[in-house]
Amino acid sequence: MTESGALPSGVQRVIDALAALGHPYAPVMLDASARTAQEAADALGIHVGQIAKSIIFRRRQDDAAVLAITSGDQRVDEKKVAGLIGKIGRADADFVKEKTGFSIGGVPPVAHASRPVILIDELLFRFDEIWAAAGHPRAVFRLAPDNLRSLTHGGAVADIAKEDA
Repeated sequence: MTESGALPSGVQRVIDALAALGHPYAPVMLDASARTAQEAADALGIHVGQIAKSIIFRRRQDDAAVLAITSGDQRVDEKKVAGLIGKIGRADADFVKEKTGFSIGGVPPVAHASRPVILIDELLFRFDEIWAAAGHPRAVFRLAPDNLRSLTHGGAVADIAKEDA
């Protein structure tokens, strides 16, 4: 892991957002890709469940981005999400980039281009420490599950994981 050098602009946006929110841990750049939860967990030497993966959906009623943050060993249950915030659909790469300012594989829980609807999977709270994407497929930052509430300005904690995951 490296913590210095020229950083991609998305990572710098996350650094700035975390600093503004008083978060104590800056993003780090991994030597290997962390596009998937398993890749990130392997690179960090942690349980895959400790990866807070960001999944973006498109809410149909108003075209809003919906950020579902779930544990890396879980899958998001789209029916549960829809039951909480209304009908949703898949978000393609262009929609994700437009609404968040980040590319798939590096979407963080902070510093989005426009504020998404945010749901935080309650299963992340099984861990004392988790890691989230930081604006690039190789960038991550450390946090506690409770930090997600403050960093996302009150993201709702809910049961959004599939039962069979």
